[in-house]
Amino acid sequence: MLILFNKPFATLCQFSGEGQTLADFIDIPGVYPAGRLDKDSEGLLLLTDDGTLQHRIAHPRHKQWKIYWVQVEGVPTTASLTQLKEGVTLKDGRTRPARVEVMTEPDGLWPRDPPIRYRKQISTTWLALSIREGKNRQVRRMTAAVGHPTLRLIRYAIADHTLDGLEPGEWRRI
Repeated sequence: MLILFNKPFATLCQFSGEGQTLADFIDIPGVYPAGRLDKDSEGLLLLTDDGTLQHRIAHPRHKQWKIYWVQVEGVPTTASLTQLKEGVTLKDGRTRPARVEVMTEPDGLWPRDPPIRYRKQISTTWLALSIREGKNRQVRRMTAAVGHPTLRLIRYAIADHTLDGLEPGEWRRI
């Protein structure tokens, strides 16, 4: 069984704990997340009851592309985008090359609660950023390393699975 879930902001990627958890949305025994999203991130989370499938989805060795919609502070230069494409050196090593392009705000994007903090003097830019690994808070650390801190992070896709048709807190079994 595979479940696609649109994880809302401020939800923990576990079934117990303080605050909002997966148990507030999914009441199916024996399923576990295949990978994680931090509390401050939103978007696609896959859950399964199949340990082999869970490993294949989550482990970097299997090189599943993950696509993120990233709202960053400022307007990235060509040099900043090139750095992301070639890989960024972080404290725990160099990232693999990423795919990145500037995009418009995604159509039909739901409002975040609470909203990000807007500052009139600093513009924001949306990026479509794809990676094939999953270091802790990697996308946030990558954008910060090139001078554009992440303001909002939404995982749109994992391999062929996308958020399409799922509102925050909704899930479907495939």
